[in-house]
Amino acid sequence: MDVAALRASLLGWFAAQGRADLPWRVTREDGQRDPYRVWVAEVLLQQTQVVRGRVYFERFLTAFPTVQALALAPQEAVLKAWEGCGYYARARNLHRAAQVMAREGVPVTYDGWLALPGVGPYTAAAVSSLAFGEGRAVMDGNVRRVLSRLYAVEVPTDAWVQGTADALLDPARPGEWNEAVMDLGATVCVPKRPLCGACPLRAQCAALASGEPARYPAPKVRAAAREVRAVAVLAGTPGTPYLEERHGTLLGGLWGLPLEDCGDGTEGDALARLAGRLQVRPAERLGVVTHTMTHRHLTVTLYRADGALPGTPADARPLSRLDRKLLALAADLGVQRPLF
Repeated sequence: MDVAALRASLLGWFAAQGRADLPWRVTREDGQRDPYRVWVAEVLLQQTQVVRGRVYFERFLTAFPTVQALALAPQEAVLKAWEGCGYYARARNLHRAAQVMAREGVPVTYDGWLALPGVGPYTAAAVSSLAFGEGRAVMDGNVRRVLSRLYAVEVPTDAWVQGTADALLDPARPGEWNEAVMDLGATVCVPKRPLCGACPLRAQCAALASGEPARYPAPKVRAAAREVRAVAVLAGTPGTPYLEERHGTLLGGLWGLPLEDCGDGTEGDALARLAGRLQVRPAERLGVVTHTMTHRHLTVTLYRADGALPGTPADARPLSRLDRKLLALAADLGVQRPLF
């Protein structure tokens, strides 16, 4: 493999075809990237496609334009700005890390970023290389796919991908190199139908030479989602329902309709427990909503309930997509259009 020629080909392609218009790639007056914008974008994009992520990024940066603004905000306001992005632990960790940086300053090295709450090797490498020019190679799904095809490795291990990325990293332009590899994977070396004719690395690509580039890498074996049955109740209207604060690592800090896991029991038993806790009377069955998050597939039956519980404007609290679906179900039945 002619590494010098490989770097020249990819960086030349990136200069002409890279996604320079992305808002997190804007440089400051000094010609450098804002590490805060880079950091928020990299955290956001780990589980979000760029088209949708761009909208979320601009909304979040409008609410919290600086790390100081984020640090001073209440957690609920942070979660509200993050609403719809999913993986809310990331928003909580952003908030915690911002508070550390407000006290101690913004790190300028890989090790400094890695020490922050919620920052792993990928994010630390991305911020330190893109904002500070440190020679750290990133490893994400796009990088894994590009390198797997470049060398025709069907089942690349994390150690192999990281080692190969480290070896190919251009030490003179680490940030540009990282973005070039990621852009190539996102726009040309795509999962199912790679655009090999437009690839600047096609002459060196072993997967293309094999005649089956889409064979690499082999799909990862993923654990089946755990099936969860639950019941929820709507007291009030979809626009002003009674809401409870969620707890735990998955949806902690968000708000939502009162909900009870059926466990190994029946839906009726779960509804009785929920109604007893809230001191309400189930009035009618409104319907069923399904939702998948992380490794859980939820089937939630929504009931309307009668009881003297205080309502809250639905658009005033950070809600999960599951709760938005439940409120939309009730609204579509004509209970009342929601306020959001």
